Amino acid sequence: MTPLAFIHLFADGFRAMTLGRTLWVLVAVKLVVLFALIKPVFFRDELGRHAKTPAQKSAFVAQSLAQRAAPAAE
Repeated sequence: MTPLAFIHLFADGFRAMTLGRTLWVLVAVKLVVLFALIKPVFFRDELGRHAKTPAQKSAFVAQSLAQRAAPAAE
């Protein structure tokens, strides 16, 4: 089977779907919600807010790691 025939096989299958098309739309909506709405809320750009230059960023990361490691050392 040639690659083009393989692609046409899948395209015809997707065209003939009824329930599957609805499920693919739900998957697409879920991905949009996940990446467009939830990601900015839970994964803020802390590094960009606290530091501008690469040297400041590396100092901020080093300080954050040292603060997290300090309670574990006690």
